[in-house]
Amino acid sequence: MPGADEPAGRGGSPRGPAVADASAQLMSAILDLAGDLDSRSLLERFVALSVQLTGARYGAINIVDSAGASTTFVHTGIDARTAATLGRPPHAAGVLGQIPDDGVLRLDDLRDHPAFRGLPAGHPPMGSFLGAPVRVRGERYGTLYLAEKHGGFDAEDESVVRSLAAAAAVAVHNAQLYALERRQRQWQSAGRAITTMLLEGADQEDVLAAVAANARQIDGAQCVALALPGADFELLLEIVDGVGTDDLVGLDVSGDPEVRAAFEAGTGHVVGSRAERAGAAGRAPEPLDRYGPALYAPLLTEGESIGVLVMLRAPGDPEFTADDLAMSQSFASQAALAFVLADAQQLRGQAVLRDERTRIARDLHDMAIQQLFAAGMAIEAARQGPDPVPPALDGVLETAVGHVDAGIRQIRVIVRTLDDPGATVPLVERVAAEVELARSSLGFAPELSMSVDGVGVETDPALGLRIDDLVAPGRANNVVAVVREGLSNVARHARSGAVAVRLLVTSGAHGSITVEVEDDGVGVPPARTRASGTKNLARRAEESGGTFALLQPPSGRGALLRWTAALD
Repeated sequence: MPGADEPAGRGGSPRGPAVADASAQLMSAILDLAGDLDSRSLLERFVALSVQLTGARYGAINIVDSAGASTTFVHTGIDARTAATLGRPPHAAGVLGQIPDDGVLRLDDLRDHPAFRGLPAGHPPMGSFLGAPVRVRGERYGTLYLAEKHGGFDAEDESVVRSLAAAAAVAVHNAQLYALERRQRQWQSAGRAITTMLLEGADQEDVLAAVAANARQIDGAQCVALALPGADFELLLEIVDGVGTDDLVGLDVSGDPEVRAAFEAGTGHVVGSRAERAGAAGRAPEPLDRYGPALYAPLLTEGESIGVLVMLRAPGDPEFTADDLAMSQSFASQAALAFVLADAQQLRGQAVLRDERTRIARDLHDMAIQQLFAAGMAIEAARQGPDPVPPALDGVLETAVGHVDAGIRQIRVIVRTLDDPGATVPLVERVAAEVELARSSLGFAPELSMSVDGVGVETDPALGLRIDDLVAPGRANNVVAVVREGLSNVARHARSGAVAVRLLVTSGAHGSITVEVEDDGVGVPPARTRASGTKNLARRAEESGGTFALLQPPSGRGALLRWTAALD
């Protein structure tokens, strides 16, 4: 027992040993917190230690967003069944809203506080209460709640909680830095992967899909979309990654102020819950308003936006932070730069190939043809010389002249082929080859029909050669590209079981060629379809003085792509 002049500490033991023991426990607890770099585990330890060192029955830490709604709630003392019955974590309101940013709120009985609003049905009774903020980097990070200590909380409990809160703040900061560094490495790795895909010649739409998928995986967002300019400069959600997001593909978001602001200003920003903002504004919800916090990061290249990366979390999830925005903007800019570099590399490669073909064609024309022509002239001169040539030798020389002429004609064909690689292959065969190649990506063979002035090529094979006479070589190249892109779009997006490709040629003074690709898939979305699959087709039509449209077929099922241009 303590002496008459020696005050008793906790548990009736002498204060000196008790204080030393409590200090040792507190120091051990602080060191235990400092070594934890996992945020969830850290918060669980913090609450458990706070309860253990103060003798509270219940403890919890509540992390809330800017609206006061709980985003993370870690508790101890209440069993799982009771917690499930209570439902959502508490808001920072009532007595909980009275806990100051600095200091603590200690109550002998929280029910006596003027701000007390009662406890939810099924909540265990609570009287004594101690609440304290946890501040990280000068900002309030969360709030610790302790309740139901026998005999009530005292000044020593306040001191313990302050010390633990300070230690927890340092540990939380370290954990945040560690998590931030890890996510930065993930973003950088994703950026390198995107650059590699582009430089290796991957299809740009596959790369865009990888951009969205990587962003969603790293951030843990519910949905990630890429808003890109369409053929008419509207902003469309062309790529969408997330479960249950099919209705968002092709959505026109030109009128969405958040997306438009990021695209036009070239600066990213974050907003709170879209669902709550729509409800507060009293407006009819839009498709994106079913999500919670949102982040908008422009894809910038040379100061110009080429699209917007839109990241959406579920309602109730934590809001995006400034660090989230900085990392996603860096990734978006890196992806945009990679696209520019890939385009430049492709153009350089095409220029080099074109120059090399031109050089080979020039050498063949200036050297090989001239030498053969000279050889032919020499042989012909020998045959026509003053001395008669024996008949047998004359026949050999005549055959040699024929071979020289044939060689010259063949080299000229090769020269034309170098200028236009498809020039020597009939258009009918080129289109048929594209249709056959699409079989593997579609999983079935498309149907192909071609006609001239309404007469099918299959009924009159000579019409196939007539198509080449009617359609200029440059226009033929566009036709092949349209068939290829049309079938590629069907394979990627339509989820169809049948596709028909039609090539319709009309001769005459105002002759034209029409390509139709009709499928029985999901059809044309209510908004304009994704631009990356159609803007090239629209551009080719514009360059050819023609038209392009994506329509609903007469059958009412699927989609009908129609591309028309003049014959030359």
